Amino acid sequence: MSLVVDMEKRLPGFTLKMAFAAENETLALLGASGSGKSMTLKCIAGIVTPDRGHIEVDGRVLFDSDSRINLPPQQRRVGYLFQQYALFPHMTARQNLLCGVRSDKKRSGAQADGMLATLGLTAAADKLPAQLSGGEQQRIALGRILLNEPDILLLDEPFSALDSHLRFALEGELRRTIRAFGKTVVLVSHDRDEAYRLSDTMALVENGHVTARGTKEAIFAQPRTRSGAALTGCKNLSPITLLPDGRIWATDWGVTLAAGTVPEAARYVGIRMHAVQYGPGENEIHGAVTEVVENPFSCTVMVQPQGGKKPLGWEVDKDWWRGHGADSVTLHLPKDALLLLEE
Repeated sequence: MSLVVDMEKRLPGFTLKMAFAAENETLALLGASGSGKSMTLKCIAGIVTPDRGHIEVDGRVLFDSDSRINLPPQQRRVGYLFQQYALFPHMTARQNLLCGVRSDKKRSGAQADGMLATLGLTAAADKLPAQLSGGEQQRIALGRILLNEPDILLLDEPFSALDSHLRFALEGELRRTIRAFGKTVVLVSHDRDEAYRLSDTMALVENGHVTARGTKEAIFAQPRTRSGAALTGCKNLSPITLLPDGRIWATDWGVTLAAGTVPEAARYVGIRMHAVQYGPGENEIHGAVTEVVENPFSCTVMVQPQGGKKPLGWEVDKDWWRGHGADSVTLHLPKDALLLLEE
């Protein structure tokens, strides 16, 4: 199933201008809170009406402002998993599932029972939502959607209502569900790791529009903008000045870097903390260790480069640092690990 979105919606503070396409893939919309991700899903589902534009699924037009087409949500065949799952509190798990069956009512009971078995929740059939765990509630909400055989699936921050210790196991269940669904899925998240694990492709959303779109590997390798780099977890960022010999001056770090071909629009350089290398080498820096932050299995070592204004973060194995830690270090920034970024 293909999805094509090209629409605008004026919101407080900015105008949502979203244009993207997806086909039989899981596309993650990754962005900060308030960037317009969830509003995009609402417009696709028909809960909110765009000001202008066009939305279609597999050639079937759901919305077109020029032709005045605006199908109601119940006619769009779009499955939308809300953040809070929207289960009916007075209905049992089985009854909630039955709400998703619009086909032959004589078959609805068997369909609901089959879905309960698929979800591993047969024993919970007669429980109310308040008696179910967060993960069980999510599975019931997702099962209710799937029983209605949607053309596409929209997932709005699917783990926001769950405790952190439940998320990883439930991610595995959701991945299996997505694979079984086999159609287009659009996932909204502000968690880069969650988005990466669940998606095939990714779009970075900033202030209501897509700033980068591609495979998840390509987006993390080159997020294109400074804010996109930050969204994907890059914490080492510095403004740059282009030097006559083609190298760049990293203002915050006080160091000259060989960076290969520098795009004309580049205004910043970034490097991920795990990509910083120990010892002498290309783009070498020397600096004092100003802070060591212990993570569960690694250390984040903050290094103040000589002549720099801001420290550089370096992620290193905790046991290695215990044996090799020092008050000052020599590091190098491999050229192929540098991110050259627009504003």
